[in-house]
Amino acid sequence: MAEDLYQTLGVARNASKDEIKKAHRKLALKFHPDKNPGKDAQEKFKRIQEAYDVLSDDEKRAAYDRYGKDFEKIRGGGYQGGAPGGFDGLDLEQIFGGGGGGAGGQPGGFNFEGGFGDFFEQILGGGGRAPGGRPGGGRTRTAQARAPQKGGNIRHELELPLELAVRGGETEFYVGDEKLAVTIPPGVAEGAKMRLRQQGAPSPNGGERGDLILVIKTSPHPHYRRRGQNLELTLPISISEAGLGTSVDVPTPSGVVTLNIPAGSSGGRKLRLKGQGIPSKSGPSGDLIVQLQIKLPESIDEESKELLRQFAAKNPQSLRDDLAF
Repeated sequence: MAEDLYQTLGVARNASKDEIKKAHRKLALKFHPDKNPGKDAQEKFKRIQEAYDVLSDDEKRAAYDRYGKDFEKIRGGGYQGGAPGGFDGLDLEQIFGGGGGGAGGQPGGFNFEGGFGDFFEQILGGGGRAPGGRPGGGRTRTAQARAPQKGGNIRHELELPLELAVRGGETEFYVGDEKLAVTIPPGVAEGAKMRLRQQGAPSPNGGERGDLILVIKTSPHPHYRRRGQNLELTLPISISEAGLGTSVDVPTPSGVVTLNIPAGSSGGRKLRLKGQGIPSKSGPSGDLIVQLQIKLPESIDEESKELLRQFAAKNPQSLRDDLAF
């Protein structure tokens, strides 16, 4: 570890513990051998881990700050026992947490044999430390290498009918050959993620399974469309209903409600049914927006056509006077 440890992590000599931890996390993720295959990446990763093992420990860091490159000799065993010249009472076990090195010669309680199982424990805050600050928690390096690892997470897109996404309820689905069930909360959002613990990939060495991450997708509905917490519906009405006004029963997530259509309503007019949209766990339900669409019969007899001519003559309109490009 001839390279300056502070330079290895890219921090100042007076960096705080939090700054050291953040720098280590960033570099370790960047140079992890799983992302960068090859011997050079592994060596770089080892130097980063060694630097963090020393600088994250108050006693080790103090020794390194005081003795500099001599710290390497102490780690290698050149000053075993008496700590010449006075070493403030520190010995190898205090500095390196038990003998100055682990299996395969890796210091600081991090074993690179058999993969990098302990890496994520340290990155995510476990650090392999037991109460009292000693690395490894009393475990041997062999025990660390053989510690059960959690299986990987699996991401799965779960497509739901709009009715189920809005109302919620239980649904079954397959991931590969495995049949699973999940309860959907009412009003689950498009793109929402749901975690099913220990339903992911199996562990490679007897640990618990990973998690299954469900990503919610809503399939199209023949009549209703989702817009955030609102629902939209295009409602066909006849020309007489539009002209005279009427009442229409409209299905909603909470049941059938009656919509009053005012006389003289034109096609494209929008009517709002408050609170009849998608339920929300953090506030009121959305609305149902009904857009009117006037539909004419495909075939109109002559008598009806004459009535329409009479209607047009008695009710003249200027609909396109302001039409311009």
